[in-house]
Amino acid sequence: MFYQIAYYVILGLPVIAWGGILTLVSMLMTATLGYLFYTGKVRFPFYWHPTMAITTITLALLHGTVGILALLGF
Repeated sequence: MFYQIAYYVILGLPVIAWGGILTLVSMLMTATLGYLFYTGKVRFPFYWHPTMAITTITLALLHGTVGILALLGF
């Protein structure tokens, strides 16, 4: 079941690849928000940084779990 979901092709790439791209973009956004808050270049509420960090961790865990389960043949 996870094999079929993970390797289902959308716009030329499997879902697992889109999940990895989405996770990478989320991680870069989290790092950028932390850097901008630290340097004070952009003013925004700090709670956006932990919110993005939780989102990134959730996406990474989901991406990794689907990848491992697809690799194991579930």
